[in-house]
Amino acid sequence: MEKKGMAAYKPKSILITGAAGFIASHVANRLIRNYPAYKIVVLDKLDYCSNLKNLSPSRTSPNFKFVKGDIASADLVSYLLITESIDTIMHFAAQTHVDNSFGNSLEFTKNNIYGTHVLLEACKVTGQIRRFIHVSTDEVYGETDENAVVGNHEASQLLPTNPYSATKAGAEMLVMAYGRSYGLPVITTRGNNVYGPNQFPEKLIPKFILLAMRGRSLPIHGDGSNVRSYLYCEDVAEAFEVILHRGEIGHVYNIGTTKERRVIDVAEDICKLFSLDPDAVIKFVENRPFNDQRYFLDDQKLKILGWSERTNWEEGLRKTIDWYTNNPDWWGDVSGALLPHPRMLMMPGTERHSDGPEEITRNFNNPAVLVSTTADCSTKKPSLKFLIYGRTGWIGGLLGKICEEQGILYEYGKGRLQDRAQLESDVRNVKPTHVFNAAGLTGRPNVDWCEFHKQETIRTNVVGTLTLADVCLENGLSLMNYATGCIFEYNAHHPEGSGIGFKEEDTPNFTGSFYSKTKAMVEDLLNEYDNVCTLRIRMPISSDLSNPRNFITKISRYSKVVNIPNSMTVLEELLPISVEMARRGCRGVWNFTNPGVASHNEILEMFRDYIDPSFRWANFSLEEQARVIVAPRSNNELDASKLKREFPELLSIKESLVKYVFEPNRGRELSS
Repeated sequence: MEKKGMAAYKPKSILITGAAGFIASHVANRLIRNYPAYKIVVLDKLDYCSNLKNLSPSRTSPNFKFVKGDIASADLVSYLLITESIDTIMHFAAQTHVDNSFGNSLEFTKNNIYGTHVLLEACKVTGQIRRFIHVSTDEVYGETDENAVVGNHEASQLLPTNPYSATKAGAEMLVMAYGRSYGLPVITTRGNNVYGPNQFPEKLIPKFILLAMRGRSLPIHGDGSNVRSYLYCEDVAEAFEVILHRGEIGHVYNIGTTKERRVIDVAEDICKLFSLDPDAVIKFVENRPFNDQRYFLDDQKLKILGWSERTNWEEGLRKTIDWYTNNPDWWGDVSGALLPHPRMLMMPGTERHSDGPEEITRNFNNPAVLVSTTADCSTKKPSLKFLIYGRTGWIGGLLGKICEEQGILYEYGKGRLQDRAQLESDVRNVKPTHVFNAAGLTGRPNVDWCEFHKQETIRTNVVGTLTLADVCLENGLSLMNYATGCIFEYNAHHPEGSGIGFKEEDTPNFTGSFYSKTKAMVEDLLNEYDNVCTLRIRMPISSDLSNPRNFITKISRYSKVVNIPNSMTVLEELLPISVEMARRGCRGVWNFTNPGVASHNEILEMFRDYIDPSFRWANFSLEEQARVIVAPRSNNELDASKLKREFPELLSIKESLVKYVFEPNRGRELSS
C-alpha cells in the first residue's frame, strides 16, 4: 500500500537516541538485523530505565556502535553527527513515566524539551540531516471523551494534562518550528501504550507480571475504569521501520490500535494467566493527581503507508509473561518500581549494564570517537553510602549499627543542620547516595523542655530540617527524615478504641505541645520537597530496656501511668525497613509504626510477665497527669496500612513487642 510515485527513503547512517531503553531497543535491533548496510549509532546516558542487555542481539553486528552520553551535551551531539556522517535521527530519548513527572517535573523539562532542542540545533548547524523522526506520545492529545467513537487524528488539538505529556507537547512544538523555520526534514510519531519483553517494570503490564510472579497484590490507581490501548513492541518496531522508509516529511503519524482495555481488565487477564483469584489479588489504591480516563487514536494514516497490527492481545501478553518468567532478574533490584506510586530518582549513574565482557561497539574506522564498552561492567547494584545526622541521638546511633551489620558505608554529618555551608561541605566530602536525618530536639528529659526553649526548638526542628532538605534537593539526593506521629489526637472521626487510625494525608490536629507544633509545621513544608521521605515514628521502643529514652523504660519507672491505647514503633523491626525504603526510593509521608495499638497497661503487663513478676503500677487520669506535666501529650492511632502494603511481613505492635523486645529480655536482670 505504498503511495503511488513515492520513492522509499534509504538512510545510510542513523543516530538512535535512548536505544538502551524499551521501545528504541526493539527498533534498533530490528533495523540492525534487517538492514546490514545501515550504520546504526546508539546514544544513551544509561539512566534507571535503560539496560545495555536490551541491545544484546546487536552486540556482534558490524553495523552497530554504542556511545554512552547525554543528548543534552551539545558538543557530543555535534561531534557524533559530523564524525559518524549521520543523515538520519530517530529520537526516542525521554523521561516517560507519568508518576515520576508529578514528583520530578523539572527533570522532564530538562530531558524532554532541552534535550530535544540541543539535537535540533545541532541538526540545523551541521545541515546534513535528511530525516529527523521525533517520537512523541498519544498523551499530548489529552483525555479522549468516554463516548467518542472516532479517535484523535494527527491534526487534533494538543491538550496535555500532566507534566510528562506537557513536556512532550513542548518538544513537538520545537520540532515543528525547526521544520518550518529551517527546513529541517522532520516527522513526528504519537503512539499508544507499548508492552512486551525488556520493559522497565514501572509501567503497568511488567509491574503486574512481576508482582504476580512474587505473589504480591496488584495495585490499581483509582477504580480501574481508565481505558488504554496496548500495542506489542515488535508491531511498534515495524511501524517505525515503515515510517523511516515511507513517512512524509512534515507529517505526523499516530501509531495506535482501536482495541481498548480497562486497567482492571488488564489486571484480571494477568491474574488468569497466573491462575490467581482477582478478588484476592487486586487492590485499589489512591489515584494519581490527574489520571486521564481514555486515550483513543485514529490509526488510518499509518495504515495507508502499509502498516497494520499483527500481534493480538492474548498472544502478546502470553509472550510477555513468558519472557519475564524466563528473565526475572533482567533489571536487578526493581523493588522501588513495584510500588503503587513509584518515584525513581531519575539521575544518570544508576546504570544497568550487559553482563558479558564483550565489547559492543564497532569503530567504523574511527577509533577516536567516545564510546562505551562493557569490559568493566557488572550487574551489581551500585554501592550505598549514607550520610547520617543525629550521631549522638538514639535513632542515629542505631542506624550506624544497622549499616555496619548490613555492610553499608556510612558517615555521620559534622555540620549543624541550620548551617547550610556546613551541610554542603558534608555532602561534598562524603558523596553519599542517601541522607538520613535522625537529628531533632525532643526535649531534655521530655518534650516539656521545648516549652521553655522555643527558639532552639525552631532552629533545629524547623529551620535545620528544611535547610537539609533543600541542600539534598540541590544535590539530587533523597532524604529519609524521621518525624513524629505525635501531631494527632483522638477526635470524633478517630475515636479511641475504634481502630480508625489517622492516615498519611490527614491534617494534623494536635498542637498542645510546642514540640508537636514545630513538627507538624515542618512536615507540612516538607511536602513541597519531592526528594523527602517522611517517617512518622511514635513512642519508640527497643529491646534495650536500660535506655531511658525507650518508651517501655520510661513508663516502667513512673509511679503512675495513664492507660490509653497508642500506636508505637518497635525500632528493631522498623529501622531496617527504613533502610530498605531508601533502597527502593520511597518518597512522601509514611506512618512509621507497627499496625494496631497497645495500651500502657498492656505494655506493663507484658513487662511483668516477661521481665519482672513482682512489678506493680498504678493508673491515674489525664486530668491528674496534667497536674504533673507542662504540656499535654498526644494520644492517637496511626493507620499503618500503607506501610503494611509495602512490607507485608510487618508485625502488629503486640507481635513485634513479643518478638523483638520481651522474648530477647525474658529472664534478664535489668539495671535501674
